[in-house]
Amino acid sequence: MDSSIQNMAVVGDELALVFAGGCEAFLPLPMLRRACPCAACQGEPDAMGRVIRPRVEHGEGAFVLRGIQPVGGYALQLSWADGHASGIYSFAYLRKLATLPNG
Repeated sequence: MDSSIQNMAVVGDELALVFAGGCEAFLPLPMLRRACPCAACQGEPDAMGRVIRPRVEHGEGAFVLRGIQPVGGYALQLSWADGHASGIYSFAYLRKLATLPNG
């Protein structure tokens, strides 16, 4: 399965992505920020494997995308105007958020 991203651009309040094979997705920036996969946003398992989800508050600038940095050949790191930049969004995760079929 090739989930690589061929092109991307911020269009209004959405991140437009073109995946390998030509599938396009438009992901709303607020949805992307709320879906941030980092441990500070989603939690991380304790020694017993339980994940306690932290309470995340989104202040001013939280939904303004300031930067996109490729991570290897498998992910994007998004930087937000409020300073948050620890989420690594794999191409497969972005495809899942876009509800596109794998392939």
